[in-house]
Amino acid sequence: MMHVRNGVIALVALAGLAAAAEAGPIYGFSRITANASTDVASQLTVEVNDAGTSMGYQLVDFIFRNEGPSASSITGVYFADGTLLGIVQIVDSGSGVSFSQGASPANLPGGNAIGFVTTAGFAADSDPPVQPNGVNPGEWLRIRFALQAGKDYQDTLDALQLGLDQGGVTGALRIGLHVQGIVGGQSDSFVNGTPISVVPLPTAGAMALAGLGIVARRRRRPL
Repeated sequence: MMHVRNGVIALVALAGLAAAAEAGPIYGFSRITANASTDVASQLTVEVNDAGTSMGYQLVDFIFRNEGPSASSITGVYFADGTLLGIVQIVDSGSGVSFSQGASPANLPGGNAIGFVTTAGFAADSDPPVQPNGVNPGEWLRIRFALQAGKDYQDTLDALQLGLDQGGVTGALRIGLHVQGIVGGQSDSFVNGTPISVVPLPTAGAMALAGLGIVARRRRRPL
């Protein structure tokens, strides 16, 4: 079953149903550490979707997938700078995936080598037991952000491109993953790469929100 967790942004009270997300570009990932003998970057993606607006705030979804087949588990997701204001919701694919806001370690392991500095509060990791509750092959995780005042979806895509072009400069947005349980029991870190495709999002209706506010967990039909 799909699990929903709502988060809180200070001074933001968003009520009612938020707009269903519109499909956007899918970005691949590149490995920034080399601990494991197998590089699983090719099976990791993030889809960045326009989730509309609510109470005047622009919303953007980041959907992380582990396509397999190699054993691996996304156990930490990190965001650096960009147009983001704060996490408003975390949704996972159900049994076998469970994430909460905040991460340990607080910064992307190995991120310092590429100037990746995680923005405070812009991270989530899997709940214990860490690897079983991470995003394993065939599973997904969605993190919804509200954007800073005056920023919109296109600004977010532009910020991602700026990060690809110039690294961690002011205004750039970069996304990092910590992946554990790679073949041989090793872990590695990854950072988003260039867009690889754009696909439709047939499950948007099933992934619609039911308001934002006090942290909650509800069950929905499976995707």
